[in-house]
Amino acid sequence: MVDTSNILEEQTGVLEQELSWFEEVLDTRLKLYFGEECPYASIDDIEPPDYDGEEAYYARFIRRYHSTPGERLLMMLALAPAVRPQLLDPLYIKNATYDKGFSEFGGLKGITHGGFLPTGETALFLLAGDHLLKRTQVAALFDPGHYLQSQQVIHLQEPGPNEPWLSGALVPASDYASCFTAGSARRPLFSKDFPARLITTQMEWDDLVLPEETLDQIGEISVWIEHHPKLMNDWGFIKKLKPGYKCLFYGPPGTGKTLVACLIGKRCGMDVYRIDLSMIVSKYIGETEKNLEKVFRQAENRHWILFFDEADALFGKRSGVNDSHDRYANQETAYLLQRIEDFNGIVVLATNLRNNIDEAFARRFQSLIYFPRPQARERRRLWQQSFSVSTVLEEGIDLDQLARNYDLTGGMIMNVTRYCSLMALQRKENVIRMRDAERGIQKELVKEGRVV
Repeated sequence: MVDTSNILEEQTGVLEQELSWFEEVLDTRLKLYFGEECPYASIDDIEPPDYDGEEAYYARFIRRYHSTPGERLLMMLALAPAVRPQLLDPLYIKNATYDKGFSEFGGLKGITHGGFLPTGETALFLLAGDHLLKRTQVAALFDPGHYLQSQQVIHLQEPGPNEPWLSGALVPASDYASCFTAGSARRPLFSKDFPARLITTQMEWDDLVLPEETLDQIGEISVWIEHHPKLMNDWGFIKKLKPGYKCLFYGPPGTGKTLVACLIGKRCGMDVYRIDLSMIVSKYIGETEKNLEKVFRQAENRHWILFFDEADALFGKRSGVNDSHDRYANQETAYLLQRIEDFNGIVVLATNLRNNIDEAFARRFQSLIYFPRPQARERRRLWQQSFSVSTVLEEGIDLDQLARNYDLTGGMIMNVTRYCSLMALQRKENVIRMRDAERGIQKELVKEGRVV
């Protein structure tokens, strides 16, 4: 068993050293800025801690990216309000001349947080003081191509209307903050800012009943996940291919689309998040794009699979242009098309009807995988493995006959099995009765508008 207390002690030990160094740098910056007595002529004279050989997440992170002292200070500045907010209290000092805080320090006052919240302006002051050239160089740390931004380690929140871009709050990504402090990422919680739920399964690949052709196509996704770093980087396809992998699962309900997404995640060690489209799609102009962007932004560079069930609600066919709302709907779809194409992770769209998906989307999928209704042979296997080993079948139940006579999907068969099992439990027995099976089948057929 892993000793989590030792891991946590190592993480916090490294963080303690880094925060002590940060505190000394901030104190030095303020003394130099106000012309007070100071043992250093520059913040660059303060040596950062050396974590060579340390295995704490933060130590490995800065070694991996060869982080500069400026980048490390920026990460600590973003992290400080969450782990040691009192370190930033000196920035509350007032300008006696104007009886207000110093504008050059930046910073925000939170609604519930009692401490100083740093902004991009705070970062410029800490790392460059009032040196204009250095401030310009520090601002480059917020360029989209810098790894702190592209990997979403930290980011600037959008400032208010007509306010300087560096006046946005400086915040760390929640999962990196968790990694730096506890050594592992904290999964995001379902909310309006992340309208997606983690989905898992206890089933295994052996439980999946699909045609070989479909299984072969599904296998290609796992191959991509395993080999895409070498394909893109070592073999040079990064210049030729769009990032990420997008695939469409289509077929009737209950044929295994969601289960397959979960099994791929299970096999490849990836979290699978099902997007709640009811919280994404909005009737208000521009809101759908904003809601979707929240998901993609948090999922960027994460080892996740995004699963859009009933995806035609979001990625469906575009309408004709009859009025301004139709025109905007088409613009919205064009945005969605571009955003999903630029996403560098794994996206799975699932729909019951292939023809409902806009062709412009379909052309950009790496794979389109059909999940057909199971045939009699496959239905026989589904029936066989659906019942609990704790139950016995009534003598009159013929699974071969059920499989031949009733065109049911795997999901429908499981619903019948559940019904039969509950009826047996109600009778305080473990015998599955034929009359319950027939009643369960009838209920499922009625759902599809069919009759026995």
